[in-house]
Amino acid sequence: MADRGVFAEIQHELAEDMAKVNTLIAARMASEHAPRIPQVTQHLVGAGGKRLRPLLTLATARMCGYGGDDHIKLAATVEFIHTATLLHDDVVDESAQRRGRPSANLLWDNQTSVLVGDYLFSRSFQLMVECGSLQILDILANASATIAEGEVLQLTAAQDISTTEATYLQVVRGKTAALMAAACEVGGVVAGRPEAECTALRAYGDALGIAFQMTDDYLDYSGAAASLGKNTGDDFRERKLTLPVIRAIAAADDTARAFWSRTIADGKQREGDVEQAMDYLASTGALADTRRAALDWAAKARAALAPLPAHRLRDLLADLTDFVVARAV
Repeated sequence: MADRGVFAEIQHELAEDMAKVNTLIAARMASEHAPRIPQVTQHLVGAGGKRLRPLLTLATARMCGYGGDDHIKLAATVEFIHTATLLHDDVVDESAQRRGRPSANLLWDNQTSVLVGDYLFSRSFQLMVECGSLQILDILANASATIAEGEVLQLTAAQDISTTEATYLQVVRGKTAALMAAACEVGGVVAGRPEAECTALRAYGDALGIAFQMTDDYLDYSGAAASLGKNTGDDFRERKLTLPVIRAIAAADDTARAFWSRTIADGKQREGDVEQAMDYLASTGALADTRRAALDWAAKARAALAPLPAHRLRDLLADLTDFVVARAV
């Protein structure tokens, strides 16, 4: 099992920078004319969360020898984009909970969540521009577009039991990996590192994001969903086509396929269906396959760091790949 202290070590290593990021976030989420904006934002930001994405930007910038302050703005930018997407996601998914607390759309309303999310997106672009780099603006703007594209693709693929692994991977790259990849890449770009190193950082973030999401999808059915602030089988109840279900459907006989068609495609779920779904995931090996896939992507992330210069933070980022999937071990 991975050393679960690695994330705490990264936080400790970057504590001074992270304190500056938090101060900047608090300053930029303020609104003189609409006090509800900081109320909603603070509700979500204050709910905890690991701040993984901004830490990736801080870590990669420092690892690449950056000595300025723009990485603070970029880390805040990444967190604003992430928070905005969470606000929008909870509206789309009609969620009532986020990080173990009532979601913003439940406490206020859908309109507030959408508009505050829009405000945070706008703030993120202001911060990007302040860094004065068209390349960085291009990277983060493309990530924002990819996130939105992934969410729309997820909507169109929802409840379609013919959804392929390729489509699933495209959705995951949109909803999770795109921002992690950008968060890592801009750390190298702001430090002025060669293109090959920036590409390696992007590949690391991409693979880390995919491993992270696959692990979440595994945990939903593994009995460890509480670690995500969810109940076991929530993805099934919400009729989400995650990797375990896609692989179980691919291996299904006629009886099992009829079950998936009724519960996922038609939404006609009844008592005992979650347990039946978990039986199918176990008997087909789909759940175990998902765990192995997450571990494979974590290994790809670790390998991607090879071209980067030797540094304590590089070692910690390599160990972070194990931490991300250790939840599934």
